[in-house]
Amino acid sequence: ISAWFDSILHWDRRLGHSIGNSEKLRRFGRMFLTATYLGDGYLWAALAIGLLAFGGSVGRKYVLIGFSITAVNILVFRTIKSLTSRDRPPFSVMKLRSKMVEGYSFPSGHATTSFGMAWVVSNCYPYTAVQVTVYLVAATIAFSRVYLREHYPLDVLGGAILGSAIAASLFPLLVGLVF
Repeated sequence: ISAWFDSILHWDRRLGHSIGNSEKLRRFGRMFLTATYLGDGYLWAALAIGLLAFGGSVGRKYVLIGFSITAVNILVFRTIKSLTSRDRPPFSVMKLRSKMVEGYSFPSGHATTSFGMAWVVSNCYPYTAVQVTVYLVAATIAFSRVYLREHYPLDVLGGAILGSAIAASLFPLLVGLVF
């Protein structure tokens, strides 16, 4: 099992290195940098403010659900990060920033919270255009973390699965409590 696990981690590091050094992706560098910053919570906060201001009582309830799920996602991913203690990739584009935030890589907090919020939004507003848009945004945020060498691909995949699973588990309970 150890050799298999080591080979998976080696593949993960190689893929992350290839993405971060891709000449073809370099033209999207500003977009990925913007996505990373928006993934710090600014995008989801702006959505919440919009719903609080213009979404009526239903919008306010959706914000409460999204906030609750995000809080649980943050608690869980931070706990897992401290347990796994996986170092971030070397040669991070944003090395100083990542050292100030937290040193560990698995799972990606950006991917966890973004996919959790994508799940919430797509279930609160079940319109194809909304669902496609919110998942494209979440995927771009997650991918930006690999491109900027803040995370390995499995960090963002694990975060996406974790955030979605927590949202899927808590959403029905919270809808029942709030509505």
